[in-house]
Amino acid sequence: MKKFTPGIHEIEYTLENKFFLDIDGPEVQKGKVKVYCTVKSTNSVFDMKFRIEGTVIVPCDRCLDDMDIPVQTENRLVVKFGKEYAEESDEIVIIPEEEGAINLAWFLYEFVALAIPMKHVHPPGKCNKAMSSKLKKHSAKSADEEDDGLDEEETNTDTDISIDDGSDGGGADPRWDALKDLI
Repeated sequence: MKKFTPGIHEIEYTLENKFFLDIDGPEVQKGKVKVYCTVKSTNSVFDMKFRIEGTVIVPCDRCLDDMDIPVQTENRLVVKFGKEYAEESDEIVIIPEEEGAINLAWFLYEFVALAIPMKHVHPPGKCNKAMSSKLKKHSAKSADEEDDGLDEEETNTDTDISIDDGSDGGGADPRWDALKDLI
């Protein structure tokens, strides 16, 4: 960081498979991502803005085959000089002035990993056919059905529970008597 003269500097990085393997993070092991960084530096503060675009390769949640996920994100990191290393927030990092340098590799990895959607699933019909058939064979529902709840005929009325204080004349469910003592 000390090598930057006051002013605005632009830097480009390309993160490829070797970068992701070396980081050894759990979310991404492969990909190709361009990082465009603009550093606005003063004597002791470096305001860095990152624009990240590219593709990462992650396993499909359904069939486990690799799939390409496009990523695009913008992030900011402010680096300040201080006595010892500290992260004041997600965007502000203090580094020792005598060191005068910061390794951005883990920050870049996190920016990329956080840009990946939570669900990684191939478009319909694109999953590995062999794995899809095994999944259907061992699945309680077909892949076409929604996972948003039970069908009406599958609803078990024995699990419908209400706490009745007995004021309306109806009988209270004895399973809840212990909880009534807590109220």
